[in-house]
Amino acid sequence: MVNNRKVAIVGCGFVGSSSAFALMQSGLFSEMVLIDVDRARAEGEALDISHGSPFAGSMNIYAGDYADAADAAIIVVTAGAAQKPGETRLDLVNKNVAIFRSIIPNIREVGFEGILLIVSNPVDVLTYAAIKMSGLPESRVIGSGTVLDSARLQEALGTHLGVDPRDVEAYVIGEHGDSELAVWSSADVAGVPLKDFCEMRGHFDHEVAEARIADEVKNAAYEIIKRKHATYYGIAMSVQRLCTAIMRDEKCVLPVSSLMVGEYGISDIAISLPTIIGRNGIECRVPISLDADELEELHRSASALSDVIDQSGLR
Repeated sequence: MVNNRKVAIVGCGFVGSSSAFALMQSGLFSEMVLIDVDRARAEGEALDISHGSPFAGSMNIYAGDYADAADAAIIVVTAGAAQKPGETRLDLVNKNVAIFRSIIPNIREVGFEGILLIVSNPVDVLTYAAIKMSGLPESRVIGSGTVLDSARLQEALGTHLGVDPRDVEAYVIGEHGDSELAVWSSADVAGVPLKDFCEMRGHFDHEVAEARIADEVKNAAYEIIKRKHATYYGIAMSVQRLCTAIMRDEKCVLPVSSLMVGEYGISDIAISLPTIIGRNGIECRVPISLDADELEELHRSASALSDVIDQSGLR
């Protein structure tokens, strides 16, 4: 039976521990189990985070194993090799698929019936791997996808236009990585088409600005890794946002990675598109409007991911 007040995190590196810290403050859960191949690391993170509970609310945080996660509402998987300077997310595929072969079967064996949230990179390939290995319905296996990329796009556009980024409606779709694309054709600010809003704010050189901002968003992780060797706060906030959408049954639209079954002519890969998320996981994908160039870019991104899946031996 699923315990709706319990979450588990597999992997206690920078991303896992930051996600645990963010979730501890969220009030969504009263119990959190941390699982890591280095049990001492998990114990240390649990102790450190639990010491802040008097400031955030009561929560039982402890290190455990897969059996302890069997009844969790959500298992967040962040385990895997970290992306190094100069390395793409897809360069991680062979190392992290091998790691998933030692993680996902353990989750399956304990009879887990909740939502499996994949955060490890390359997230699209590993989401596909988790679907194949877990035995869970595909609607209950969700990749964090381009949720963070879209937040970066909103932040960049908010800065560019001098407006609250929460009023920007714009998505990054496709691979969470080098072939991702910003969807400009359907972007808006407070319901005003993006180009009209830009001109209202004195910006007229749209193609140059779009190219610059899309490049900044796509390369944001590389710039952070170059300076501090890892990214973790932004993705931790993305994990919190996704868990909130699930546990509160918000039925909100977020660009998560999930298994495609013919949308836009794409099948048998996991890739990010705006998707309605609720308590039971994925409800449906939202068919946003794409112009001809964006559709071609999406197919190119999907083709690149499909090639990597083939090379990984997952098919």
